[in-house]
Amino acid sequence: MIARVIELDNLSEAGKEMLAIGCDKVGVEIMSHKAISRVIKIKNVRPPAANIIKQEMLSFGGEAATAHGAIDQSVDTTDLLIFGTLRQISLLLNKLKIHQFGLSQIGAEINIALGNYQVRPGPIARMDFGERTYIMGILNVTPDSFSDGDKFMDVATALAHAKKMVMDGADIIDVGGESTRPGSKTVSAAEEKKRVLPVIEKLAKETKTLISIDTTKAEVAQAALAAGARMVNDISGLRFDKNMAKVVAEARVPVCLMHMQGNPRNMQNNPVYSDLMDEMLNYLQEGLEIAKEAGILHGQIIVDPGIGFGKTVVHNLEILRRLRELKILGCPILVGASRKSVIGQVLNLPVSDRGEGTSATIAISIANGANIIRVHDVAEMARVAKMADSIVRRRNEND
Repeated sequence: MIARVIELDNLSEAGKEMLAIGCDKVGVEIMSHKAISRVIKIKNVRPPAANIIKQEMLSFGGEAATAHGAIDQSVDTTDLLIFGTLRQISLLLNKLKIHQFGLSQIGAEINIALGNYQVRPGPIARMDFGERTYIMGILNVTPDSFSDGDKFMDVATALAHAKKMVMDGADIIDVGGESTRPGSKTVSAAEEKKRVLPVIEKLAKETKTLISIDTTKAEVAQAALAAGARMVNDISGLRFDKNMAKVVAEARVPVCLMHMQGNPRNMQNNPVYSDLMDEMLNYLQEGLEIAKEAGILHGQIIVDPGIGFGKTVVHNLEILRRLRELKILGCPILVGASRKSVIGQVLNLPVSDRGEGTSATIAISIANGANIIRVHDVAEMARVAKMADSIVRRRNEND
């Protein structure tokens, strides 16, 4: 006899394991929700509500952790950790519907978070995220980008490189005319348009690929969309230009909202977080609210944790390790770690020699829930993505 530990992350996996040992299909339906466990964190809960949740979870065989002061209500609020199987959490949600102290609202928020976490995001543009990971190729028409600055300033050279990336497997070409490397200086909207518009116009005419404009300026985004771009990638998460959300909403195009602490000029000046994942999720959630108020459909939004934007090496590694937590937002996740300093600092390598490190970040990101990867070396990283997909998505194909 050999005892094994089996890792089960979703109901499909649980069902397959039970069927494999000959379990009846009815039994699978009954038991699968008991095989999957979740830990749910809720911020700033009043002690009466937190104590009720704890008692309810205990009655179902689960558990909930609170601050010590919640017991005698010596604290005004407490963060709450709920531990339980999907079955136990389902029983809790049914009970919370009839409780006071705002518990019905807490239950509704838990239900949304669980639903988003367990279900893959819907399609955007021509991308069906149930099929595979999509590749965004980076095209910087800038003189000072950290990796490829001054390489593609000429329109013909930029166009040739974009076409090669498409041939190599890029689903999206992300065109940027302003460097956002740490310490970079801003450029005018006029200069940015001068750099990107000729490339976008020709690329739109000569290929059918999805073109993204990488900008924080509404004026640049609007001009790029008129020239043939069909997506906006805003590293400020709609913060730097108050008109950006309106431009995106009126164009009815997808938008990627990124997390960043500070701005490119100061973001790496000793970035500090009290709770990295909480602060990142709150920032992105606020971006979703800005988008909603402007009329951008939730189903058109992609989120990006912003690797290297206001984060230390430790922060970046933690984000890649815990990337799956961003799924609660209900949006596809984009990760752009290609050639970045976190790789250079871990491996002590220059920008030109970070291919293997980039491959590792891509494989881990896909395993942890990434839907789009933003890369410089399209051919090589498309192969990495295909290999990772063959492992991860086959496991999850019936989620």
